Amino acid sequence: MLSLSRIAIAPSGFKESLSAQAAAEAIAAGVRRVLPDAEVDLIPLVDGGEGTARALATAGGGRLVALSATGPLGEVIGTHFALLDSGRTAVVEMAAVAGLSLVPARLRDPGATTTYGVGELIRAALDTGARRIVVGCGDSGTSDGGAGALQALGARLLDPDGFELPQGGGELVRLHRIDPTGLDPRLAGTEILVACNPYNVLCGERGVARVFGPQKGATPAQVERLSEGLERWAYVLTRDLRVRGTDLRSAAGTGASGGLGAGLAALGARLRPRFEVLLDHLDLDARLARADLVLTAEGALDEQTQRGKVPGEVARRAKLYDRPVLALAGTLGKGAHDVPGVDACHGILPAPMALAEALLRAAELLTDATERALRMIVLGARLPTQAEVSGTQRPSTVR
Repeated sequence: MLSLSRIAIAPSGFKESLSAQAAAEAIAAGVRRVLPDAEVDLIPLVDGGEGTARALATAGGGRLVALSATGPLGEVIGTHFALLDSGRTAVVEMAAVAGLSLVPARLRDPGATTTYGVGELIRAALDTGARRIVVGCGDSGTSDGGAGALQALGARLLDPDGFELPQGGGELVRLHRIDPTGLDPRLAGTEILVACNPYNVLCGERGVARVFGPQKGATPAQVERLSEGLERWAYVLTRDLRVRGTDLRSAAGTGASGGLGAGLAALGARLRPRFEVLLDHLDLDARLARADLVLTAEGALDEQTQRGKVPGEVARRAKLYDRPVLALAGTLGKGAHDVPGVDACHGILPAPMALAEALLRAAELLTDATERALRMIVLGARLPTQAEVSGTQRPSTVR
């Protein structure tokens, strides 16, 4: 007998349209159309990108700290970080100060954007007395290797003539040496955890400039310049900051957020798989174990989903408790039907439409798609199996 009395809804956000919270609420609305009496557990999940600080503050009884900092284009913007554990832990969300959504489409140039504001947020967190800082990596609009963040924290990046480099990853090809004497001394006594996708590396054919540069607006020529600059960045960082035991070119997570992972690792930060760091605050495993059905979602379900994306992680954990998983997505790409742990997937578009319209109507489309998918599940549960048709079993029912 199939029970659908407890539904866990654990989506990520849909880039440039829905936050994780908004996606969870849209899915819940679709569930209630079909199963109005079901117990619905909303678990909006963050992967280090947009909404991370707010979600963890809400889940952990913390608070947001609002302030101004340098945005990705060098302008002053309003941003925030979170304080948890009575102020002992700060959560710095890089997307809140250097995210792609903060860069208008016509101005997207990852050779010019900067992570300077990330360093300012870290410094502001230190000012509050926090001595454990979690940096959430995701949804970045930068490719400067974290150079801007280090500059904001007091490092001087010098060209062959001894002048400071301008901001932006496109300048790193001219880096001659790093002067670390001005680095904030409080960093030495602070635990910094970088919550990142371990599959992202700084350099090489799968380096961050080649994989993500085009998505951020880089031309082929800019991709090559950025790649060369990040190679130079890894070499000089390792030499001048005396990095030991970590290959900044290829270590897991060094390519996170346009290479911010590498820059922070050179300061002694630990790069950790993002879900190990972030999901502990949400009691996710216990909540999945209580569910009869798990619904997850993201903007695009494809072969990358199992490589550190929210639905892949939700499905992996749900299967530890033998829970069925349905994934909803804006688009179903190559490999969508092969994500381990996902029992079925469903696209939210009922008909072809322009991207702008789909983004605008994302909540409505997600609600409607959830309703359609659940009605099929309920219908399937009511249909007799072959054994039931032959009279050897009683028909199953949904309760």
